[in-house]
Order: sequence, then structure tokens, then C-alpha cells
Amino acid sequence: VQLVESGGGLVQPGGSLRLSCAASGFTFSSYSMSWYRRCPGKERELVAVIASSGGSTNYADSVKGRFTISRDNAKNTVYLQMDSLKPEDTAVYYCRRWRDVYWGQGTQVTVSS
Repeated sequence: VQLVESGGGLVQPGGSLRLSCAASGFTFSSYSMSWYRRCPGKERELVAVIASSGGSTNYADSVKGRFTISRDNAKNTVYLQMDSLKPEDTAVYYCRRWRDVYWGQGTQVTVSS
């Protein structure tokens, strides 16, 4: 199993980024997937979850209405569209196979002017 995140970077407050997580080594379409983040000085927290079919999603209250999780099962990829970014969204973002031991290496997102 391999999960590889990409798309992080530096963005100004109010800006947008789209993170991608490319999965391999398992039947991607059979698993729910999730995004977590670790903000500086804080514990890692769940950001969003998407069901295997993409038909159901859930979000942390802190990102609801600003972030959108989606997936393309044909491309074995899960995405996190992040809009209206705030400085407090600064974190390392991780992809995880839902409730499982497999995590990506993380991608840094910094929101700063």
C-alpha cells in the first residue's frame, strides 16, 4: 500500500489549494479515504472522510463549507479542495486509508501573507 500526497504550498489568506493523494497497492474503490492534518503544536486531527463510492462525505466543523473532499476511482486518487484558506489551516496534511494503518508522508500547507 502506498499513499502519496501532493499539492501543498504557500498561499495567502483567502486563497485556494487542491491536494491530491495518489493511492496504489490495493483496490482503491473498495475503501473509504480520509484527510488529516497536524497544525503546529497540536495533535493530528481528522479533516474529512469520503466513502468508497464517493457518495458520502463528512467534515470537521472547522473546515465545513470551505473544504471539499472528492475522489476519482478510475485514477485511484482522492482530493481535498481547500478554499477560503485561513492562517489556522496551516498544517501538514496527510492522506489515510480510513481507520487503517496506512498513511501518506504528508504535504505542507502554509497560509500566510
